[in-house]
Amino acid sequence: MFSKILVANRGEIAIRVMRACRELGIKSVAVYSEADKNALFTRYADEAYEIGKPSPSQSYLRIDRIIDVAEESGAEAIHPGYGFLAENPGLGEECEKHGIKLIGPKSSVIEAMGDKITSKKLMKKAGVPVIPGTDKGVSDPDEAAEIADSIGYPVIIKASAGGGGIGMRTVYEEDELIRAMESTQSVAASAFGDPTVYIEKYLEKPRHIEFQVMADEHGNVIHLADRECSIQRRHQKLVEEAPSPIMTPELRERMGSAAVKAAEYIGYENAGTVEFLYSNGDFYFLEMNTRIQVEHPITEVITGVDLVKEQIRVASGEELSCRQEDITIRGHAIECRINAEDPLSDFAPNPGKITGYRSPGGIGVRVDSGVYMNYEIPPFYDSMISKLIVWGMDREEAINRMRRALSEYIILGVRTTIPFHKAIMKNEAFQRGELHTHFVDEYRRGIDAEMQKIVKEDQEMVERLHSTFLPPKKVAAISAAIGAYMHSRRG
Repeated sequence: MFSKILVANRGEIAIRVMRACRELGIKSVAVYSEADKNALFTRYADEAYEIGKPSPSQSYLRIDRIIDVAEESGAEAIHPGYGFLAENPGLGEECEKHGIKLIGPKSSVIEAMGDKITSKKLMKKAGVPVIPGTDKGVSDPDEAAEIADSIGYPVIIKASAGGGGIGMRTVYEEDELIRAMESTQSVAASAFGDPTVYIEKYLEKPRHIEFQVMADEHGNVIHLADRECSIQRRHQKLVEEAPSPIMTPELRERMGSAAVKAAEYIGYENAGTVEFLYSNGDFYFLEMNTRIQVEHPITEVITGVDLVKEQIRVASGEELSCRQEDITIRGHAIECRINAEDPLSDFAPNPGKITGYRSPGGIGVRVDSGVYMNYEIPPFYDSMISKLIVWGMDREEAINRMRRALSEYIILGVRTTIPFHKAIMKNEAFQRGELHTHFVDEYRRGIDAEMQKIVKEDQEMVERLHSTFLPPKKVAAISAAIGAYMHSRRG
């Protein structure tokens, strides 16, 4: 087992990994930018090193600085979390060169699955269902028109090196095709340094269902059931739940077996997620995320498996702690991503100082967060404040518990997505489990109207509770005391 791990990330995921380290008796090392000097994760770690200016390109994306800190601190392994360098094969390559273990798959696997065209070819060879479309890059408009005609409109044009829905364009008729290709190529070149695009059949209202997989270095591969991630905005997930409301034992067996087959075929190791689109009884491979997912807590809640601790054990050479037959599902879990965004202004980012903070609690409630009262949310990074996770004996109880937890969650000073999540939990179609990836667009008018009412009600509640927050000077004194305590622990 490792004695010290460097966490090459920030915010809540950095703290999540450090918690796992602490439970395993492993020292943690944080790296941080100038903007994160006073962030909670830098205080929580056993050691912390500044690595650059606020811009990610000058800090969290600096592989050379991260490797330098790993060697200086004596860290034997690096956990990349999600985002930043988590799916950058360059980090894995440098780790291999310097004798440092990357807690994740091999760099060659990260590279292969990070390219949409390559990954699709591999999945076809593995016998995993894929969406009809091209298996190579397309640049010629005439060729693109022939392909679109052969698979039938609508089609979707995607960047081969892309992710997160960036640059995707849906095309409903041939007249739109050339403009959509040029637009996607331009965005792909700018965002990913690679203008290659490909074409797939567009599924009108699919469900986004993914399977968590875990594999060790000894050839053991399992899945830890499914998650439904269909509540999205511009292909960015907002609400996730496990298991999917439509899942049956037979469908789980089919999809889970396909996910395991995918991981086995590419020689996968560590934690990963195989994502599928499900439509009219059929499912198709979408992509594979070669890292821990933002939504991993809901899988932990329903299976009882600590995925991050399992990642660390597997990376240290141990076998998986459980077999497929050991994985059982208990109850239902939901996760809401709480972001510093204004959902009534098209989810515009809203960084700033948190002037009041009170998180929910009680049975079946978990909050993964990296903030505190008077913390200044920087404008340079992802707007996530926290992840609110609840568990219930069934889906109905989980929804009711999430509604209760959201009613207790108070964040002052910045606008957040809490009103959006409250509106979703009240939506009758959501309650019935009638989900698809365009759910938010379809019900946008009703969701917005509900949010307007919620914002007014919340303001009245906040005014009643405002006096319960500590005066700023007292908060500053307590923060300073906590900081001194954490630094003394590291010393």
